[in-house]
Amino acid sequence: MEHFGTAGRRGFLRVLGGSAAALSFSGFSVSSAAETSRKKLAGVFPIGFSPFTEQDKLDLDGLAAQVRFCNRGGVHGFVWPQLASAWSTLSDKERMDGTEAILSVGKGGRSALVIGVQAPDMAAITRYVRQAEKFGADAIICLPPSGISDEKTLLDFYRQVGGLSGLPLFAQATGSMSVDLLIDMFHAIPTFRYVKDEAGEPLKRIGDLRRRTDDQLRVFSGMGVQTMITEMESGFSGHCPYTNLADVYAAAYDLWHGGRKREAFDMFGRIQAIGSMMPTNTMDILIARGVLKPGTRSRSAAATGKRATPLLSIEEIQGALKTYLGPYLKG
Repeated sequence: MEHFGTAGRRGFLRVLGGSAAALSFSGFSVSSAAETSRKKLAGVFPIGFSPFTEQDKLDLDGLAAQVRFCNRGGVHGFVWPQLASAWSTLSDKERMDGTEAILSVGKGGRSALVIGVQAPDMAAITRYVRQAEKFGADAIICLPPSGISDEKTLLDFYRQVGGLSGLPLFAQATGSMSVDLLIDMFHAIPTFRYVKDEAGEPLKRIGDLRRRTDDQLRVFSGMGVQTMITEMESGFSGHCPYTNLADVYAAAYDLWHGGRKREAFDMFGRIQAIGSMMPTNTMDILIARGVLKPGTRSRSAAATGKRATPLLSIEEIQGALKTYLGPYLKG
């Protein structure tokens, strides 16, 4: 298991064995409503990048800048750190400092802020949950422990995470996490009302998830949000693209849900067209848009001193964005 060694796995399972006690100890009443957030948890919720300086230092200003970008661009939410944030490369201090930077600058803005709390052990998860509460997060999200596929163990894990706080809980569904497991979690965990579904074929699963929860389990998409129009047709409540063009995704979402479906189709088509010209899963577009500083890197690039040669230069990206998306860029 990647983040729980052999000894850690045994300890983790022992912790889960006491999950009922943990739920009681947390002081959180399971009768509490999950909907404690003042901001609506629906719409476009990009996964934030983790920007690093050339000295391999997490750029807290760059994290805050992404939140400001989302607020300026009418983006509905912002999530950090998750897979696209390279969360497993972050130290505990980087996680804590990054979360504080995001929540301190963004909690008064329009975009709902969702903090990732997954960690190698429950003590660390608890720290991240407490910090999210302290600084005013609107919700928390948690990936499943790496290497665990037993659904009873996963149910117990999410019961414990959900018992730590009254904040709404997103679960990230990955690997073999089944619809039945998510339904069991929905009934067992009062705070679990949102899932970012990247397990199996989400477009085929959403009908069962909606029907078997009376449409009370809100399903978000991931996987680069390549099928956004079909997702909205199928009843997805939200979408988690990369941050680069989140304002354009948000415009497509707002048009669709405002009844202007053809215009939404055209807006999403512009994103797809830009994606045929340049990668949309790197920080280059945010650098070109002035959100991140020139020279910003991923952790791997900062650690090695190397940076992948982009398909287009920053200047070429700026030219393409101005020519093809200029009127639609709000952030």
